[in-house]
Amino acid sequence: MPRSPPQKQVNDFSWMVGGPQGSGVDSAANVFARGCAAGGLHVFGKREFYSNIMGEHSYFALRAHSNPVRSHIDAVNLLATFEAETLFRHAREVTDDGAIVYDPSLAKTRLSDIPTIEKRLAAELKTYLISHGVGETLDDMLAASKQRGVTLVPIPFRDLLEQVADEFQIDQLSKISRVVNMLALGASFGLLDYDFGMMRTALEDVFRAKAKVVDMNAAGARKAYDIARSLVPDFRYRLEKIPRQDPRMFLTGSQATALGKLYAGMRFQTYYPITPASDESEFLEENEILDVDGHGVLDTAAGAGQEKGGSILVVQTEDEIAAVTMATGAALTGTRSATATSGPGFSLMMEGIGWASINEVPLVITLYQRAGPSTGMPTRHEQGDLRFALHAGHGESPRIVLASGDFEECIRDGFLSFNYAERYQMPVIHLVDKALANSYATIAPPDLSELRIDRGVVADGNNGYSQDNPYKRFDLGNGPISPRAILGQESTIFWNTGDEHDERGHITEDPVLRNAMMEKRFNKLDLAAREIPEDVKLRYFGPKDATTVIVSWGSTKGALLDALDRLWAEGAKIGYLHVRLINPFPVEEVRAALAKARRRIDVEMNFGAQLAGVVREHTGIAMTHLILKYNGRPMSNTELYDAIRAVVRGKADKRTVLTRGA
Repeated sequence: MPRSPPQKQVNDFSWMVGGPQGSGVDSAANVFARGCAAGGLHVFGKREFYSNIMGEHSYFALRAHSNPVRSHIDAVNLLATFEAETLFRHAREVTDDGAIVYDPSLAKTRLSDIPTIEKRLAAELKTYLISHGVGETLDDMLAASKQRGVTLVPIPFRDLLEQVADEFQIDQLSKISRVVNMLALGASFGLLDYDFGMMRTALEDVFRAKAKVVDMNAAGARKAYDIARSLVPDFRYRLEKIPRQDPRMFLTGSQATALGKLYAGMRFQTYYPITPASDESEFLEENEILDVDGHGVLDTAAGAGQEKGGSILVVQTEDEIAAVTMATGAALTGTRSATATSGPGFSLMMEGIGWASINEVPLVITLYQRAGPSTGMPTRHEQGDLRFALHAGHGESPRIVLASGDFEECIRDGFLSFNYAERYQMPVIHLVDKALANSYATIAPPDLSELRIDRGVVADGNNGYSQDNPYKRFDLGNGPISPRAILGQESTIFWNTGDEHDERGHITEDPVLRNAMMEKRFNKLDLAAREIPEDVKLRYFGPKDATTVIVSWGSTKGALLDALDRLWAEGAKIGYLHVRLINPFPVEEVRAALAKARRRIDVEMNFGAQLAGVVREHTGIAMTHLILKYNGRPMSNTELYDAIRAVVRGKADKRTVLTRGA
């Protein structure tokens, strides 16, 4: 009997596109993701790139699904590329029933012809090719893939570019070289038999006000779409539009953080360019004019061109020292102010943060973590700054530390950081990381209706202050929080200095006052620990009586939840404690969640298991197992599933180090 064809897999798909940096890979991924979202699909995308401007390899891995997705997987169902390096690097990741879109004119390219492939990887690839009994050309790599059952889809990219050039009267192919990405994308959608109209919609969204660019890319993509459909009319994977009633947002983590800060009323942000933090400030620069009433920024009833909206000011400073001190100065005027940076820039901010702390200034610092130390790997991921954020600066100074684990938390924590900074009059460090900052996803607009701006205790008017009853900025007589006045407010004269001071801000070295001021500043953390709601501090997922409990923080959340969905479906009784408030640490809540657990698994992306150390420091509870990763690539839910299952089955060492990722 003839074997029946394999069942189609619909709306559960993993796609990858790659190429040299500067060649338009980002645009292709953006159009793919937006095209899927336009058809009602959920999307999650992971961006990986080197820390140079042009030439080195970059790639996007995206998932499209009928249900929400929160992380990436290791397997690639379709690899699309127009150059050789991407194919050599990623062909092994393509599933046996998957496909590769490639340029057949590159077939004779040898592995040794690509100088940007690391020696270690080149040696590994040679061994792989030899094991498959083939040589070292791109054709050989394709042959090895075909041996496994991978479908090969040759697309004549140059011929198609020439057709586009003729159609749009372009005299040089170099002028439209980036169209090649859209050809690869068009071929991908053709294989998937996805509605081409969704790609057209996405192109119009990405290339707004550039009608010719849209038409040119759409024309080329359609040609590649038709070729792919004719070459492989029965590809196993399909994408289909689904009805979508609910609104969705398509954004990155850095955009989510910026939106939370805007919603909180931030009106001033400083930054010095640094990866990956700059994306947030650049997004803010593009959106400096705000719609504050929901009806647009122009009040046409009042006359053409009269603005009814608000605005923010974003300042690129000469260095991070200027960034933190300028933001601090703005906060002293009553403006909700922030600065955004990454590890090396945060290092330069230490004295400025200490100054803000001793003067009880409500300052927000958004710290985007990346791989260190020193310059480290500027465009790669890590969660290595937890201890740094907790203890940065000489001496001891209180600060609140919030760590976001997904896009909604980025929005909420961006908002709450300002509330906590002003309520408790101290710096708030908002930890995000590269994996969140540079990922794309579709999410439902979060319900933020319960959030209210809280400006804390402020000096209202002059409050009867006089020479006989002077304003005391650092009043010791009414609890840890003193009424906060803005610079220049009537009858509220006070002094700011980096030295220890008395109630009005005058420098002092009096030992009794020193004790009182230290206790005043740190007692605010005790107050915050009592007042901050539990759902901000942490969240527990899974069965309450689980004897295996995972503890984690930050961007591992999405991959963990996706991995746990599989394990829970298999009947595993595993709990997951996601810690969001790192300081003041939720001691009793964490202790209660871990009290009955016999197996405690710490999952985080650093070498030293920093959260595990913080948990033990505060609760006395040690982790029994560590699952760590520090190669600069985010955790996939695939490798987490494998690692957690091995621990549960008693087949793992105490310390498991994950290593996947190209």
